[in-house]
Amino acid sequence: MPIQDYHDFLDKILIPEDRLMARIAELGAEISRDYAGEELLMVCILRGGVMFLTDLMKHVTVPHAIDFMAISSYGAGARQSAGRVRLTMDLRTSITGRHVLLVEDIIDSGHTIAEVLNILSLRQPKSLKVCTLLDKAERREVEVPIHYRGFVIPNEFVFGYGLDMDEYYRNLPFIAVPDLKRYRPPQPDLEGTS
Repeated sequence: MPIQDYHDFLDKILIPEDRLMARIAELGAEISRDYAGEELLMVCILRGGVMFLTDLMKHVTVPHAIDFMAISSYGAGARQSAGRVRLTMDLRTSITGRHVLLVEDIIDSGHTIAEVLNILSLRQPKSLKVCTLLDKAERREVEVPIHYRGFVIPNEFVFGYGLDMDEYYRNLPFIAVPDLKRYRPPQPDLEGTS
């Protein structure tokens, strides 16, 4: 079965591309002002944060390096974080004594980001701050410090602009809300199996 066209289950576009790009430029300017005269390490949590990181770093004018971590907290087919965090890929760079900005696509319950902050703080960075594109504040179960926030969004499942639905649709240039009643998850191709 082919992958369903997102138009078939799109409920609404929550944040259009032009608003995303304008706010990301503003965040980049804020970060550049706050880290003026400093070097910065931007740490992206894979995979959802990649599009945000690449657009954000275009607007960060201070010298900066990037590194990546991968965390598992949702599981296949899940529509919200289970609160259990597993580090699946660690940084390749030492953060000891460095200014670190954790770049995240979305913060909802807060469990995942709180655990990542605990892990990173043990490595003794000079500073450790959080930048998230989306903040689902009404779903927060654990308080986490958010220093740079793109948008506060309602407690709805969202996809697009790096955020997936069953690993697809990350390429969309906007943040959208699906109508889950019309969504058909991809089925594994069982042709040729017995």
